[in-house]
Amino acid sequence: MDFKVTLSLSARRDLEDIVRYISWDAPERAIEFGRFLISKAKMLGQFPEIGKVVPEFGNPSIREIDISSYRVIYRVNHDNQKVEVIRFWHGKRGAPNYNA
Repeated sequence: MDFKVTLSLSARRDLEDIVRYISWDAPERAIEFGRFLISKAKMLGQFPEIGKVVPEFGNPSIREIDISSYRVIYRVNHDNQKVEVIRFWHGKRGAPNYNA
């Protein structure tokens, strides 16, 4: 059975910022890329352990996958069978901020 995938408030804000930034140059591409990131995040419901542990946090329940230039950081909750996407973090921004 698939895990339920949700986006934290921080992840939703990140996604909005990404789409807004890309839309300055390519509005159609911005929406397409936002949908692409969401589709990759939804994949985590089938494969919650696919990502590696985020080195900055050292917590085995907080993992990440790399999509293009972005780190999709998420938390796995096996008890509730949930995956919560915490951040969509651009690699050039340095270490991810985690407030969830």
